[in-house]
This record gives sequence, C-alpha cells and structure tokens, in this order.
Amino acid sequence: MRKVGIVGASGYTGGELLRLLVDHPEVEIKIATSRENAGEPVFRVHPQLRKKTDLKFVEPDLEKVAAECEFVFLALPHGSSAPAAKRLLEAGVRVIDLSADFRLKKEDYPKWYGWEHPFPELLDLAVYGLPEFHREEIKGAKLVANPGCIATASILSVAPAIKTGAVEKNRVVVDAKIGSSGAGTSVSIASHHPEHSGLVRPYKPSMHRHTAEIEQELAPLAGGEVKVALTPHAVDMVRGIMATGHSFLNRQVTNQELWKIYREMYQSEPFVRIVKDLRGLHMLPDPKNVVGSNFCDVGFEIDPHTNRMITFGAIDNLIKGAAGQAIQNFNIMIGVDERTGIEHAGVRPI
Repeated sequence: MRKVGIVGASGYTGGELLRLLVDHPEVEIKIATSRENAGEPVFRVHPQLRKKTDLKFVEPDLEKVAAECEFVFLALPHGSSAPAAKRLLEAGVRVIDLSADFRLKKEDYPKWYGWEHPFPELLDLAVYGLPEFHREEIKGAKLVANPGCIATASILSVAPAIKTGAVEKNRVVVDAKIGSSGAGTSVSIASHHPEHSGLVRPYKPSMHRHTAEIEQELAPLAGGEVKVALTPHAVDMVRGIMATGHSFLNRQVTNQELWKIYREMYQSEPFVRIVKDLRGLHMLPDPKNVVGSNFCDVGFEIDPHTNRMITFGAIDNLIKGAAGQAIQNFNIMIGVDERTGIEHAGVRPI
C-alpha cells in the first residue's frame, strides 16, 4: 500500500480524487487537507463519501504531509502549487500536480499566465502527465504535471490529424464546450442558476491558457511549430468537455488513411476509444457517454466541400480531465496496471 495525501481536497477535483482513491487497492489515504474545513469529516463537504471513509480534513501542514506520505496529489489553484511542490520534493515525496504550475516551459509562463515561474529549475524535472504521449517518462518521474482538461480532449483528438502530415500546421481551430464544474467551486454571478441555465457562453475566446499545452504537445508530431486557435464555451451541463477541431488539408486524405492512423495511435491505449459508428445515435463522441469515466472518446469526419478534417474529443473534465488522469499517472509511477481503480464505465443516463 502506498501512503498518499491530497493537498487541497475540498474542491470538485479533490472530491473526485478521494472518491476514486478510497477504493484503490494500492492506496492508503493518510491526509486530506483543507484550510477552511480542518477538523471536519470529509463527508461534510463531499456527502457522496458518507460511510466510505472516516477521514477528516486537516490543515495544510506540508511538513506533516511529507512525513506521512510517499505520494501527494496537489489540487491547489494555479500559482499556489509550485511552492508546495518544491517543499514536498525536497522532502523526498513524489508529486502529481493538478494545477498549471509545471505544464509549460519556463519562457511560456509570462505569455500565457502573466508571471515568471518562481522555480524554473523544477520545470526540467516535471513530466507532462499525458500517458498516451509520455508513459515511459512518467514511470520514473518525481514530479508529474497533470494536463489541463480542455488540453487533454484537444490534444488526443487533434493529434491523429497532425500525424497525417496533411494539415496546415499554422491553422488548427478548436471549439471546446465545457460543463460548469470546470470552473470549480468558486461562486460568481456567472455561476448563478438563472445566469447559467440554458446558456452557451464563450469565454476567453482568444489566448486561452490551454492553447500553450496543445501547441506544445502537437509540435513533436508535426515536426515543428503548430498554431492553435482555441475558443471555449461554457454550456448548460455539469460535467464534460466536447472539443471539436477543424484542420485544413493540403492534400486529399481518405477515411481509410485516417482509420489506420487512429488505430496505430490508440488501439493499445486503455482509455482512448475511437467512436465512428455508421449506424445509430452514438456515431461520434458525446460527453454523455464518458461522464464518470476516465475514457476519452475520439472521432473524425472529412468535409470535402471545404477541404477540412473535423476531429472530436469527449471527456469528463473531472476524471480524464483531472482526477482520473492523475490516478492513471500514479498507477504508472508505482508500476501497476494503469487502469487500477479507474476502469469504471460512464454513467447513463445523466
């Protein structure tokens, strides 16, 4: 059993980490921190865990966390994880960080986050935690940077298009729809039910921070720089992301060629499913079919009228987009089947 802690365990992502880890056969949860809820039973904040755990929240004392844990999941706000990760790493703890603090290269932080990275030396240590791309590096990693949720759905769905070598690398467009849980537990007028119900609202329509991750991970496949235009939309669902990509072709591509590339990339991946059924309702990816699961459903269509390849990626933003992927990375780090504790199917209907 690995001794595990969760720092910042009171939010939606922390709740999902607890829900999944409490039944993980290789895990003993030693600590779950929350400054605001210290001393309270975990189920007071996460009522779905009533009778699943007697754990209580504790103050985020990193010395105590390091003394009791071998692995720590950091579910802290952007900018807050880096100092915590540094202290834990110095104490010999292996860290899986769910913030954006270690996802990019040093020179990219001022452009995309507006600040200089406080510990640039740790960026060379960090491994980008997308298992489908970095499995071997994750195995021995001391610090894993869990990818962003929109980035995960976008990278996995657009990557086969890039790998064809048949698309314009400087003109990839991604339109992402995301459920309200992507904003976390913070409350604002935008999250007020009369304002959020029935909506399709664009936000951060240009220079969205996840753009940097998508470009960073697609560039090696393209053999050079990729330019991505990403626009997310908040929509009236609680969980899920639908990333629709538009890649413009510079030569003809057949369905057979695309099927071959998708299968080569993903047929051995336990959590990526190719969805392109010629019959029935579920012919392309749909977030409804992945809610509650760690699956990413990907698919494609060719538009001959505009010489365009359309790609689709659907995930649960709190599972494959956060807690589930973090546990998948943890499983790889400890050398067990990466499906351990997270192989649940999605929940239907929702």
